[in-house]
Amino acid sequence: MAFQQQVKNRNAPGIFSPAILGVLVLLYAPVLLHWLDGWLHKNISTEHEYFSHGIIGLPFATYLGWLNRKQWRRLPDIIHPLGGVFLLIGGVFYLSGVTEWVNLSLPVILAGLCLWFKGIPGLRSQGFPLLLVFLATPTALPYLIAPYTLPLQSFIAGTAGFILNQFGMEVVVDEINLYVGGRIVEVAPYCAGLKMLFTTLYVCLMLLYWTGALSSRRTTIWFLSIAVIISISANIVRNTLLTFFHGTGQEAAFQWLHEGWGGDFYSACMLLLLVPLLNRINNYFSASLETQ
Repeated sequence: MAFQQQVKNRNAPGIFSPAILGVLVLLYAPVLLHWLDGWLHKNISTEHEYFSHGIIGLPFATYLGWLNRKQWRRLPDIIHPLGGVFLLIGGVFYLSGVTEWVNLSLPVILAGLCLWFKGIPGLRSQGFPLLLVFLATPTALPYLIAPYTLPLQSFIAGTAGFILNQFGMEVVVDEINLYVGGRIVEVAPYCAGLKMLFTTLYVCLMLLYWTGALSSRRTTIWFLSIAVIISISANIVRNTLLTFFHGTGQEAAFQWLHEGWGGDFYSACMLLLLVPLLNRINNYFSASLETQ
């Protein structure tokens, strides 16, 4: 009888893990498909689009969780009380029907499951995948920080105007507005490059973790700092081109770069620069250590 009970206990994780995974898929497949459709077709709120880095981040988080499965199984089964609290909060968020709360329920429930089955060690083992899921979860954060982007908007508008003036174009800058060729171009809060900045920092975290450079504080700080500068500079160039296209009546080019696939292509090219940048920083600090 004791032997049968021991077999049941050993088989329990193998039985319940697929069941829990199946429940999660049933609950969140519609939510994730809704996110994906909004990111791909841009048919949802602007705030939602700010988290389009989840297209690559969520599969990467799933892959990291799969890689950590052996480490997860070796951890002792520990039930942490916070696991139940997180699961309860996540359930309330999901059942509330409020879009943002339903979205946030995903990382909350995943964190609760880690705590419920493996305690704090389990949460630590899946910490980075959970962070990627949380940072890819659409929230109202862009809406909350948009009113505070005025200095950045003014800086971008002034710099774009200065660049165009150097090429012989008559551009008048009035705070966040550029007047050129009898037309006006506004550097709106959502044109200040926050989306590109969010994506840049997210991809930087992925690269730092994948290369193991995240453990080096010096490499991390330098890489993130230079990446922010590159992101802001790339957005200045983009707004300069948009002002040029609109001011010269090239509406097709303006729409291509502003709302078409040209903007995505431009962002992708900028993100590709992060790979050689990280390699260069790693090589530089490695050479410095060898010299010392």
